[in-house]
Amino acid sequence: MINLKPIIISGKEVFPLVEGGKGINGSDGRSSGAWAHENCVGTFSGVSPDYYDNEGHVIFERYLKKDRKERHEEMIEQSIKGGIAQAQVAHEVSGGNGRIHMNMLWELGGSEAILNGVLEKAKGLIHGVTCGAGLPYRLGEIASRFGVYYYPIVSSARAFQVLWKRAYNRFVEYLGGVVYEDPWLAGGHNGLSNAEDPNSPQTPYMRLVELRKVMNQLGLEEKPIILAGGVWSLNDWKDYMDNPDIGKIAFQFGTRPMITKESPISDAWKKLMLHLKNGDVVLQKFSPTGFFSSAVKNTFLERLMTRKQGEVSFVAEANGDYTHPLKISETKTVYIKPEDAEKAQRQINSGYTEIKETPDSTVVFLTPNEWKQMKEDRKNCVGCLSQCQFSSWSQANGSTGRLPDPRSYCIHKTLYDVSHNGSIMDNLLFAGHQVYRFATDPLYRNGIPSVKELIDKIKCGE
Repeated sequence: MINLKPIIISGKEVFPLVEGGKGINGSDGRSSGAWAHENCVGTFSGVSPDYYDNEGHVIFERYLKKDRKERHEEMIEQSIKGGIAQAQVAHEVSGGNGRIHMNMLWELGGSEAILNGVLEKAKGLIHGVTCGAGLPYRLGEIASRFGVYYYPIVSSARAFQVLWKRAYNRFVEYLGGVVYEDPWLAGGHNGLSNAEDPNSPQTPYMRLVELRKVMNQLGLEEKPIILAGGVWSLNDWKDYMDNPDIGKIAFQFGTRPMITKESPISDAWKKLMLHLKNGDVVLQKFSPTGFFSSAVKNTFLERLMTRKQGEVSFVAEANGDYTHPLKISETKTVYIKPEDAEKAQRQINSGYTEIKETPDSTVVFLTPNEWKQMKEDRKNCVGCLSQCQFSSWSQANGSTGRLPDPRSYCIHKTLYDVSHNGSIMDNLLFAGHQVYRFATDPLYRNGIPSVKELIDKIKCGE
């Protein structure tokens, strides 16, 4: 039995159990409201959340403008409507219990406008905002303006120090705590830095101790750390509880709540996750954000991996190392190393006849259908990221000025599709590295549990 003591989160005493916010629509008002109902913290995603018509049916996103900047504004408008709608649902389901948080990505295009719009029109319904995927330096200012607690998501003490010095020292009152998201264990995008080896994971313990030491030095002893990434059973984290070196701590569950009756993901998605094995989730860097992310190794991800493996470097003019000509279009020939010639020809012979440049002086090989779809996806870009490597969109300037990267993909399209009953094999499936534990977890042997049943088991350490 776990001695689980309530703590203050977002101004109220609740159990230190937090539902991780997963976008697009991986967690919504139904799931977050159910978590709050059990006097825990529920978190809905503010990334392209659903909103509804008068009869309660989902209104699917529609983009009517031809100009990319105008579609970007349409995306912001629809996201604000969705955020308000999910906050209302969560509040109703919660029955006034627990806390309701909204999760945002700082690198989301229009994130500040969306945050301002939702918090202004959903006053009293949202108690806290978690935000990561970048350094959300204006999060404290925005949340404090609306009297809402804020929780930056970081993967190191150093990242929090940067945020504190740059901004948060001026907005201490509504700093609710700090989310430490382990970059090697978390699902979706994570904060693995260029100085850290993706293949050499570090245990969270010393990183948490370092974060707490920094927070104590800044006078933040009473602010909790929320541990995220790889959290499945509290039995795994007993050494972190009532530990003076870590201090007040809560635990965020991201993957495990995805298979509950209230979870909005499709039945096919849930069924797949129940049968995944250790190693079926891969840490990779194909995302158009430029961040590392963890996702299920399905057909979608395998094709990206194969494309990357077939990548060949080139130069514009022949030199000592690059002497083999490769015609990449009707009007352009580049030069590759002779030892790569067979690799290139093998892909061409297999039907990957569209040869496309990357921003890194390499080429990759696509089928004509893949290239056709890629052009269509770029044409339909809605500016969902502040900067996108796939489409070269930039919120600041309209374009990053770099070549669009054919090693990536339209993240908005694939996440929106899979969250609305799209193919689970041909779309990106984010998941944490503990997902294989579904297969042996006794809770799931007799069907899909409710959120209440899951939380009851969590409280017992199961």
